[in-house]
Amino acid sequence: MHPQSTIREWDRRSLILGASASAASLMGVGRVSFASTGASAHRIDEAVLANVADRAARLDQLHGLIVVQHGEVRLAEAFRGSPLNQPVNVKSVSKTIVAALTGIALDRGVVDSVGQRMGDLAPHLIPASADPRVGDITLADLLTMQAGLERTSGPNYGRWIASDDWVRYALGRPFVARPGQRMLYSTGSYHILGAVLAELAEASLLELARMWLGKPLDIDFPPWTRDPQGFYLGGNNMELTPFALMRFGEMVRQGGRWNTEQVLSPDWLTASWTPRTSSPFSGHRYGYGWFLAWAGGHDVVYARGYGGQMLFIVKAIGLTVVVTSDPTRPARSYGYAGDLHALVQALVG
Repeated sequence: MHPQSTIREWDRRSLILGASASAASLMGVGRVSFASTGASAHRIDEAVLANVADRAARLDQLHGLIVVQHGEVRLAEAFRGSPLNQPVNVKSVSKTIVAALTGIALDRGVVDSVGQRMGDLAPHLIPASADPRVGDITLADLLTMQAGLERTSGPNYGRWIASDDWVRYALGRPFVARPGQRMLYSTGSYHILGAVLAELAEASLLELARMWLGKPLDIDFPPWTRDPQGFYLGGNNMELTPFALMRFGEMVRQGGRWNTEQVLSPDWLTASWTPRTSSPFSGHRYGYGWFLAWAGGHDVVYARGYGGQMLFIVKAIGLTVVVTSDPTRPARSYGYAGDLHALVQALVG
């Protein structure tokens, strides 16, 4: 076993072959009935898991891998980097977390619908110099990164975070498309969304994450990057342990339910997994915070962060996969990110 592995008392083979009640308990994942998840009883073969672990070990950018099926931890190993019980920067997986918080805000009546406009919800956040059409941008436009404004990600990211007001800077960008026309991958859209949620709920994004997700899932959200106005960065730089991200994924896989609590409504998950646009980079469809793909004849939904921070869910076979990676190296769709999709493809069969 790699010396950085979190589970030092077991070797990888015993994890693969023996991870059942004891391992599931250690990881904080209880058994769930197949009927409750709508998943088939298909069980991934041990030889497949061993092969995936060996392939993962050879990817020098990959740090940690967790595979859970039907609520049972089948594989959990830190090949390099931090142990699986230490927080790591999940990068843009944060967008999927913020999208979930938006769904909870809708469930709790903090917002009425994703069709609500910026000009109605938070007009004070819009700079006076902004294009008048900014007021017509909806929550759905922000969730799908179809606001139409010039991106604040990629080559524009540095200028954006060097500004003295991240929300106003993002809302002050020129329009390069009509709202709702096409996906313009931009962390600024999710930062605006997070600021709107914080204003409407009268609590910081950190407090919302802790109250609405951290408490029911019994996971911790350490403080992360804040902008000059004190808004926590929406859509980037959250830190979670891989095991905490696994719990979030398992809650989602189970229709938004964790133990006896309905954390997130099934209706929101259905809406989140409905294709609404597509990525100009990978070509994969995108809903509300989730990318939508296909593997082995099954729908795959996944969250993705820079460097190869990934959360995959294949509900049809009860599968949740967490991958953490070197956050300083890019993960191109047809490079390392493609290698990670291939691992999931191997698991699905």
